[in-house]
Amino acid sequence: MSQKYPGGIISKTAPVTVGPVDGEGGSAPGVWTLTQALELNKQNLWPKPAIPKALYAWGRNNRGQLGLNDTLNRSSPAQVGALTTWSEIASGGGNYGFSVAVKTDGTMWIWGNNDVGQLGLNDTVYRSSPVQVGALTGWFKIAAGSNFGLAIKTNGTLWSWGRNNYGQLGLNDTDNRSSPVQIGALTTWSQVSSGAYFNLAVKTDGTMWGWGNNGAGRLGINNTDNRSSPVQIGALTAWSQVSAGANSSVAIKTDGTMWSWGNNNSGQLGLNDSGAYTERSSPVQIGALTTWSKITGGSSFNVAIKTNGTMWGWGSNNAGRLGLGDTYYRSSPVQIGALTTWSQVATGENFAFAIKTNGTLWSWGNNQFGTLGLNESGTPYNRSSPVQVGALTTWSRLGKIPRSSAGIALVNSP
Repeated sequence: MSQKYPGGIISKTAPVTVGPVDGEGGSAPGVWTLTQALELNKQNLWPKPAIPKALYAWGRNNRGQLGLNDTLNRSSPAQVGALTTWSEIASGGGNYGFSVAVKTDGTMWIWGNNDVGQLGLNDTVYRSSPVQVGALTGWFKIAAGSNFGLAIKTNGTLWSWGRNNYGQLGLNDTDNRSSPVQIGALTTWSQVSSGAYFNLAVKTDGTMWGWGNNGAGRLGINNTDNRSSPVQIGALTAWSQVSAGANSSVAIKTDGTMWSWGNNNSGQLGLNDSGAYTERSSPVQIGALTTWSKITGGSSFNVAIKTNGTMWGWGSNNAGRLGLGDTYYRSSPVQIGALTTWSQVATGENFAFAIKTNGTLWSWGNNQFGTLGLNESGTPYNRSSPVQVGALTTWSRLGKIPRSSAGIALVNSP
């Protein structure tokens, strides 16, 4: 838009919206004209008010990673406190877990194991209930790996803390940090995913970057050398989603194609082969389809959703983690059931969760610590196909849990 004045034209460029526009906590900072705001609203691009969300957790709790002020495992979802202002969640750490969350006010909160400073609280004392990390606001996206955390702020800066034995903090060294430290000076980071001692990230220009442990070529940079600062993966600018698993990686491009690289001992690359000498150190396309929508990587297995709402799994199938009704490994994607109503999926250490379009939550795989949330007494049983968790129809967001033995999710609470 522009405004005329004697002797020239004043140009008024619209500001930009920040974050999601679907009721998940986005905002529209700056000074907008009514015309600009109405135009975005007409295109469904104007941020809707955040829907109140309660936080629930279940599964293993040996270091208080469920945030319930104790260390007792839970076999069904339990609400963490009474607040309904949560917007982003993640859990990691493996056998001794920790969790991190962001509220709608942009503050970051954390709890669980803290032996190497992974809580970012400038000490090594574990917490069994949420504690705020510093006093800063503006935290936006988060990821939790094996005893380290990463976060992106609304200004596009990237931060890390915790264990750094492979350089996974991206700070050009291998020293642990017990509070968040900015990675470089860039303000163009848009998403990040943490796995076992390595990370993948995408910038606003669509380029993909990796750093940390590079065993089996999991960083995708055509070698197996560890990196202690972000390195660009190839030269493409079309990456839309990334997911770092235990020792392999998967990603989706803007054209809907799916790509993988790293360890392939269990066929988790989906390339119809497996074994010690079939790893890939740079991205390779999985099949020829262009209809992949969402992807998540766990411990030697992956689960993905297509644009038609079908769900697919491949890789290791110990404890039935692929959801295919058996425990046979698969080296290429296989459809999980026949439903076309899957909307979200998250994979943990050896289990998985998914949300349907009707807001129900489903789980399958290893259930050792009551991780599937099925409220079983006595010895919990593994499940090799999806089973509904409770009766709620208001589940709205799954946490990123690639290195976790617990479940964490948000429930709409209007």
